[in-house]
Amino acid sequence: MAQVQRMSRLMVKTLRDDPADAETLSHKLLVRAGYVRRNAAGIWSWLPLGKRVLENVTRVVREEMDAIGAQEVLLPALLPKEPYEATGRWEEYGAELFRLKDRKGADYLLGPTHEEIFTQLVKDQCTSYKDLPVILYQIQTKYRDEARPRSGILRGREFQMKDSYSFDTSDEGLARSYALHREAYVRIFERLGLKHKIVSAVSGAMGGSASEEFLAPAPAGEDTFVYCPSCDYAANTEAVTFALAPVEGAAHGPVEELDTPDTPTIETLADHLGVPASATLKNLLVKVDGEIVAVGVPGNREVDLGKLGDHLAPAEVELVTAEDFVDRPDLVRGYVGPQGLEKVRYIADPRIAPGTAWITGANRAGFHAKNVVAGRDFEVDDYLDVVVVEDGDPCPSCGTGLKLDRAIEIGHIFQLGRKYADAFQLDVLGQNGKPVRVTMGSYGVGVSRAVAALAEQTADEQGLCWPREIAPADVHVVAAGKALQTELALDVAEQLGAAGLRVLVDDRAGVSPGVKFTDAELIGVPKILVAGRRSAEGVLELKDRRTGEREELTVADAVARLRG
Repeated sequence: MAQVQRMSRLMVKTLRDDPADAETLSHKLLVRAGYVRRNAAGIWSWLPLGKRVLENVTRVVREEMDAIGAQEVLLPALLPKEPYEATGRWEEYGAELFRLKDRKGADYLLGPTHEEIFTQLVKDQCTSYKDLPVILYQIQTKYRDEARPRSGILRGREFQMKDSYSFDTSDEGLARSYALHREAYVRIFERLGLKHKIVSAVSGAMGGSASEEFLAPAPAGEDTFVYCPSCDYAANTEAVTFALAPVEGAAHGPVEELDTPDTPTIETLADHLGVPASATLKNLLVKVDGEIVAVGVPGNREVDLGKLGDHLAPAEVELVTAEDFVDRPDLVRGYVGPQGLEKVRYIADPRIAPGTAWITGANRAGFHAKNVVAGRDFEVDDYLDVVVVEDGDPCPSCGTGLKLDRAIEIGHIFQLGRKYADAFQLDVLGQNGKPVRVTMGSYGVGVSRAVAALAEQTADEQGLCWPREIAPADVHVVAAGKALQTELALDVAEQLGAAGLRVLVDDRAGVSPGVKFTDAELIGVPKILVAGRRSAEGVLELKDRRTGEREELTVADAVARLRG
């Protein structure tokens, strides 16, 4: 069956200039090439060419999910509040959750993920161990009320996602389901042509234990990850850990108070004393569910508030303000030290190990103290790895200096365990006739985000440059302008379509050859076939969009070459 789309009948409007609000390459090119159109901040329409690419990504994802025995369903996007209250996520999600009320005042939400609803479905449908294991998935629109929607479809408030969920009766079964998904994701991204890294990650509001992200390295990425050049270690920066290594046998003198006027910052203190910032102890005050907590890190490092929030979730973490000091005269702004602190929980990074000595605040204005030793002069309530990871930090596996890179998150897999099963008392009857609590996994692929990630990784100076698997067509036939050339272009397009190829043919009248060639480069179909100056001889020019290689072929040879 012919698969030919004439551009004279296609709704596509290409642009010569970048959109004024576009920052990333994918945002610029997908709009300019007529793939997507902005409706509002973070809300996008998929136009015919874009919908083809999106459907091709969806097809690959669906085929690989079906290959591991997963069953596709479709659940509602409009969801009741009660299931999310049962797991605590109604509050944990915070401002990013779209909440709404119906005409009767009942609370609903637009689903960001569907763990609760899938758990209820399985509780209703599966009653015996014989019904498990089962993997269910859907490909559906999800919603997140982003504070700053940006980067086009990379960070929208409405997006396409594949979410799947595994249900097993044992931890060993969960491990097998997790491994099946991990392997399927590798195949998905390889078929899509996406360069990717698998990195250790944190579970966040999803809950559970083991968690890995699939990241597509790209300058436009909003995720920062680390990798080791000497071993296979890779992790999201929020998942990097530093081992606690107590210092034994070091002799330190007694605590000595230092007169340090006008030194409320690490920089001013280090300059005043002529010491490196790494010799000082920085104490950041935050509020955790309203309670003031001190966080200690080396003076040359910054606190990663995202890491801290993940460690303390679901508690809310925020920085203290000047007003918070009014009722706490024991907390001297700019001169806080852990020694002598009362009624303040003290969290420290593992680098503040027992036996290490520091210069830190003396808890009175204009004074600091030196030889303040962890474990001798102050105690740490909790050790948490909370510093911002830096290039060159030691690899947790082999000690080599880590490297930092930016990437786009395209997939995430979780071993959830029994968090959601516990919330809904999801049990099945076991082989011994007794109830068995089900264990779960959750697995997501950003379908629409994968389109943007591919654009970021594969585009060049001329425009988009799609891999064949997801391109809107296999070949873009261009008629250079004259009637003879248009006739030949349409004829060869029909032959290619009859051979099973997807064909986009530029037969637009009144459009110059230069504009047609520019649009062909911008739209990014893998092969461009031009009916040009040698059309009268039945000779066409075939161009590889990625390499730029060109060759002249007869119609028969061109059809044979493209058909493969």
